[in-house]
Amino acid sequence: MTGQFEGRGLDLLRGDFPFYTVTFVRDLAPSELLMRMGADPSTVAVRDMDELAADFGDSFSDEIEPVVSSGTTRCWSWAWEEGGVHGLHAPNLRAVSIGTEAVVLHHNEKMDSFAYAVDGQVVVAFDTLQEIHPIGTDPRRLDEQMRPLGLGPGLEHDVHSVLALVENAFGIRLTREDLNDEPHLSGLLCPLAD
Repeated sequence: MTGQFEGRGLDLLRGDFPFYTVTFVRDLAPSELLMRMGADPSTVAVRDMDELAADFGDSFSDEIEPVVSSGTTRCWSWAWEEGGVHGLHAPNLRAVSIGTEAVVLHHNEKMDSFAYAVDGQVVVAFDTLQEIHPIGTDPRRLDEQMRPLGLGPGLEHDVHSVLALVENAFGIRLTREDLNDEPHLSGLLCPLAD
């Protein structure tokens, strides 16, 4: 089943990333996305990969104050967290989606998490740790796109089904070139409030 997903817009995430959190927001500048996510303004600057490593060194993958980089792909801005899950934090998700829409993907060795929010409201969210039962203000909104991918109660899904959902339902693309070719706005996210 994995073969059906080759050559898609999020192939980069099908590679060797044991952990990631990526937030996508439609028609919002990367600088505004970082501010809404809670980036420390004193740390935000345009950096290439070498400068990012030099500036943040040992704290590069910190879970409490993760390094975040941001850029654009088509009409979507993206924020890639090097070590945290701030994008899934409900207040952050509400903040980044006000006046627009946001999609968040989180992956670790045990599960994938997905959240879709519009204008400050979480519309659909689920994770793959157990049987999938979406929650949100309209948890069935993406059923037509989810079911063929095995994303629903009693269905079997492929390891990359959540990525395919994001590609199919939202047309989101993110390539290695998007991440590495140019310097990007980056900084440290402040610790999440309890």
